[in-house]
Amino acid sequence: MSDRFATRIIAIANQKGGVGKTTTAINLAAALAERKMKTLLIDLDPQGNASTGLGLEMGVRKYTTYDLILGDAPARNIIGKTDHPGLWIIPATTDLSSADIELMSRTRRSYMLQDALRQRDIVDAGFDYILIDCPPSLNLLTVNAMVAAHSVLVPLQAEFFALEGLSQLMLTIRDLRESANPSLRIEGVLLTMYDRRNNLAQQVEADARSNLGDMVFSTVIPRNVRLSEAPSFAVPVLRYDSESKGAAAYRDLAQELLEKHNKTITERAAS
Repeated sequence: MSDRFATRIIAIANQKGGVGKTTTAINLAAALAERKMKTLLIDLDPQGNASTGLGLEMGVRKYTTYDLILGDAPARNIIGKTDHPGLWIIPATTDLSSADIELMSRTRRSYMLQDALRQRDIVDAGFDYILIDCPPSLNLLTVNAMVAAHSVLVPLQAEFFALEGLSQLMLTIRDLRESANPSLRIEGVLLTMYDRRNNLAQQVEADARSNLGDMVFSTVIPRNVRLSEAPSFAVPVLRYDSESKGAAAYRDLAQELLEKHNKTITERAAS
């Protein structure tokens, strides 16, 4: 498989809850699928909010991420279609909450998701992108996601002390790069819930760009009522209100991501 069509695995992670992590996972996945990128969203959060946000009722989640990591079910039985063309999902339920304890007894406890994603069913599916919605903690599930991923996308709420919360996540990424996944990198830091009328939000953005430079995405996700409403209708904001500022922002993020990856591919081909 050529670099152009190789699957890119991105973990969406921040140990702090309420920063727009699942909102980003759902809507970035939908925006990539809209751009004809075959996309798989893995719900790795026991709360299962990404699954709910894409319309999967609890009763239809026969096979879940738990089965992918710790069970014996083949991947073809676990990957489910969504109502959105080009977007598939592996859902989660609260069963996943016990996975941390069960993983502790496994010799390859940090590599279980990586091993699962190497199954022939998943490789042959030819996904362009696999996005992993991580739990809001730096537990073994999150470690599994980062070991399996090429990169980590970090949603960062535009609020006081936002940057201070990044330090532990950065240390974890550094430790995993030195041990389990040497190629892991930071895909980018995404400012979320941004209100341009708020001086504090502007200061957080200025601080983030000053300290992190190009690591911060040019795209920012605004505080937007439509983004908040969409999950209650179990659809991405791109479907709920395609013309909203939230939908436009996630389309911009998908475009920025694709441009960055095309640039990487071009540079690699030229070297």
